[in-house]
Amino acid sequence: MFRNVAELVELAETNNKKISDIMIEQEMEVRNKTREEVFDTMERNLTVMEEAVERGLQGVKSHSGLTGGDAVLIQKYIESGKSLSGTLLLDAVSKAVATNEVNAAMGTICATPTAGSAGVVPGTLFAVQNKLNPTREEKLRFLFTSGAFGFVVANNASISGAAGGCQAEVGSAAGMAAAAITEMAGGTPSQCAEAMAITLKNMLGLVCDPVAGLVEVPCVKRNAMGAANAMVAADMALAGVTSKIPCDEVIDAMYKIGQTMPVALRETAQGGLAATPTGRELEAKIFGFSLNKKS
Repeated sequence: MFRNVAELVELAETNNKKISDIMIEQEMEVRNKTREEVFDTMERNLTVMEEAVERGLQGVKSHSGLTGGDAVLIQKYIESGKSLSGTLLLDAVSKAVATNEVNAAMGTICATPTAGSAGVVPGTLFAVQNKLNPTREEKLRFLFTSGAFGFVVANNASISGAAGGCQAEVGSAAGMAAAAITEMAGGTPSQCAEAMAITLKNMLGLVCDPVAGLVEVPCVKRNAMGAANAMVAADMALAGVTSKIPCDEVIDAMYKIGQTMPVALRETAQGGLAATPTGRELEAKIFGFSLNKKS
């Protein structure tokens, strides 16, 4: 039904529908499923996300010992009343971190769009719900909207860190979340696209450099920043701010940047933070040897 963001927005606006409506209809057509069946599938995804956030906020530790407990620390900081960023923003950050800490601890999460970037969408959803008070269906629509933009990225660029760097993973996730937040807050389809564009273009060039090759450092904290980016971009779009570069062109730029990105910076643990002295020390501590001795 749609191949890019321009077509997605046109379909929604021409038919006076939301982005989520278009995605739901596409899922029904492509999967040959009823509306109820499509919603049931997304309901299961939402439940997995809820359980992951709840588990993460109770405190988890990864088997490597690299990550864990930061979501709890952030929640305690929020409760102290001393936060500078504000409760809503930090709550999104904490819940994004919680999800990725569960992933690092080998727990069950919902890849949105990947496991390494799975914290941004649920992190922002479960934070804004406290302000917007959405119904269960509206929460599901949040996921359909984010999925619509993720669909476009996956089919026109990449959502893989190995193919396009972390910009393709956390960057895409942040853009997806920004668009979904915008719709839930009452934004138009065009504003959803603007939010996606504003978010993604501020994450272009982000490399994928996991320490010891594990999806923990710096991945968990990048989800935190992705959530923060999404929240701010959504506010900007709702305020009427637009991106001078159209969303589809931003996505195309991300793809081309990923194609020119050195292999060492695409999930190989050969460059970036993974190749720092401390990164190599942590790698040797975990595995008993360095995976990249020449680096």
